[in-house]
Amino acid sequence: MPSTLVHVAFGGFVAAGLLGSYFDRRSVLVVLAAAALPDVDSFLAIVLTGTHRALLHNLVLPGLVAGVLVVHRRRPITALTDRLDARTTRIAWVAVAAFVFGGVAPDLVTNGVNPLYPVVDRYVTLDGHVLISSTRGFVQSFVELHPESNTVGGTTADTFYYTGVDATRGSEPEQVERIFPVVNSGMQALVVVLSGFVLGGRFRERAE
Repeated sequence: MPSTLVHVAFGGFVAAGLLGSYFDRRSVLVVLAAAALPDVDSFLAIVLTGTHRALLHNLVLPGLVAGVLVVHRRRPITALTDRLDARTTRIAWVAVAAFVFGGVAPDLVTNGVNPLYPVVDRYVTLDGHVLISSTRGFVQSFVELHPESNTVGGTTADTFYYTGVDATRGSEPEQVERIFPVVNSGMQALVVVLSGFVLGGRFRERAE
């Protein structure tokens, strides 16, 4: 599964690509924090059992924030008028994008998340392949039309994702191993290194 570092790296790409003229240390930190925020539910799941990859790993929260931003743009909300200037609004939109594409999406394609929690309590995994075969033509497995498809998982009542802070469901053995992943593959390492390279390039460009 992607580590928090990998989520932050994806957030770095979002920050570098979307902040535009508002790219600076403070705005980048906000965006990186938004990408890391979903993983906070690994701590909350200790109290609310089974809610890791559900409580914050969903599209309901960013959807609500995006909805407020859209409504405010069309009909200004008095309480937000003095807070949401052009800069803050841009950062807020980029933070929402980082939350979705940096925080939630990498887990959606790696073992799944509960995308509509708490409205709908069901874990979903978006995984598969697309290829062009000389004998089968165009082939894709992302959308399965068969009942036995395993892309839809269980609920918070019967699904558990181990983390370094919550290694086993229920009581833990005294000598339980706690694993805090940094990178789990060469591809993840590449994402982290490239994100740092891109962000460094943007900061250097801004300083010139």
